[in-house]
Amino acid sequence: MGASFDTVEDQKAFTEEESFSFTLLSDPDRVMGEAYEVVRPPEDPIPAGFPLRITYLISPEGTIAAAWDLNASSSLDEHADEVLAEIAARSGG
Repeated sequence: MGASFDTVEDQKAFTEEESFSFTLLSDPDRVMGEAYEVVRPPEDPIPAGFPLRITYLISPEGTIAAAWDLNASSSLDEHADEVLAEIAARSGG
């Protein structure tokens, strides 16, 4: 699943436009964003309306098992490969 600070209506439209097969959560009050530390600091040159691009792998127990900063990868494909490799390693596959 994904999350952003957009409204439910904006998330629904974006999901349909992109044909996502996963859920996008709406966090306009930034409660989840604060909890997951993705709210940008005031000195960040990117507007505060855009959360940091972090991927979290949540364990079956509900804890954060791993985290990746999307900006540390050279491409979305590389990022996806890293995340999928970690999932495979943790699941014995």
